[in-house]
Amino acid sequence: MNLPVTVKFEKRVEDIPKWLPAATSIGSVLVAFIISGVILKIIGGEPLRVAQFFYEATFGSWATFSDTLVKATPLIMVGLACAIAFKMKLWNIGAEGQFYMGAFFASLVVLIPIVPPDSPKVVVIGLMAIMGMIGGAIWGFFPGYLKAQFQVNEIITTLMLNYVAVLWNNFWIFNQWSDAGFQMTPVFEKSAWLPRVTDYASQYSDFIAGGSGLANFLSNIGLGRISGMTLHLGVAFGIVAAIVVWWILARSSWGYEIKLIGDNPKAAKYAGLNIVRNVVLVMMVSGALAGLAGMSEITGVVHRLQERISPGYGFTGIIVAWLAKLNPFAVIIVSILFGALIVAGREIQPSGLSNLLQGIILFMVISSDVLLRYKIRLVRTQVAAEAAS
Repeated sequence: MNLPVTVKFEKRVEDIPKWLPAATSIGSVLVAFIISGVILKIIGGEPLRVAQFFYEATFGSWATFSDTLVKATPLIMVGLACAIAFKMKLWNIGAEGQFYMGAFFASLVVLIPIVPPDSPKVVVIGLMAIMGMIGGAIWGFFPGYLKAQFQVNEIITTLMLNYVAVLWNNFWIFNQWSDAGFQMTPVFEKSAWLPRVTDYASQYSDFIAGGSGLANFLSNIGLGRISGMTLHLGVAFGIVAAIVVWWILARSSWGYEIKLIGDNPKAAKYAGLNIVRNVVLVMMVSGALAGLAGMSEITGVVHRLQERISPGYGFTGIIVAWLAKLNPFAVIIVSILFGALIVAGREIQPSGLSNLLQGIILFMVISSDVLLRYKIRLVRTQVAAEAAS
């Protein structure tokens, strides 16, 4: 069959339009939702009803939006971890293991303990954050050094180290720190809990009880609704981390070195940049961010070290970073979307719909990269040209 036009792909030689990366990301998500809706309809579901339920379960109230932000918090930090590594074309697939090692090292502060249990909260939380980043950085150092010094494929090493990290955690949880034989440690002291919005709500309630004019004003604008929200201070870690990563990549000389090495290692080496040091350092920073996410999860959500503290945050963070086109601030927005998918996945039936949607989004994101590398042109065939003449 002779078609009137043919599709041709032409490699881009000019700069990519600034609006195109964002457009392809948004388009990928929309197409993924449409495809998921079609699949849902084929198996007998009601796409519009599911979409409405999805919104109500994730953004429909302050309480549900709080749950979404709680799930988005570790994704922000893991997404940033992947983004900074990917910027140098280092394919860090080990954020899951770095997440677990960050949680393990942070737990040492209260399980050994490194500081007395009655220490001020700011000391305990601060030390746990530092230890979490150290744990993740160590787990990023090994594949980074092997890549830089011996050109060992970082995809393989980071992926394999994920399993080592999980099994390392399980050894200590099951054999050394088990709480009455269960697959978890005892609950941390409250000095090791990240403050939640509900903690501020209780202070707010006491303030309202005082009956001041400001208290009555706050009551009238509805700030009392924050009571019962699960959101914790870890989200602030994510926002600060996004600002720091943005500054590194966009404003610092080191960020320029990262991009130069990623785009053209030979030119970077010719310019006198230390490739080995930069590769190792980027992988350690990437691991530190993922480790901070692990620390945030155990101090803000579960309040203990346990077997399954991650529903796959490290792997979902790869999709987040790619969909955000490695933009630190876009990582925050995309993380909220995937946080919503995780929350909705607990409620929406069939239960695998959330994972299906994540998989389709990943496929569409990878496919849409074609638009960033090639122009698509419709060319009239000779048959169509002859018919027109």
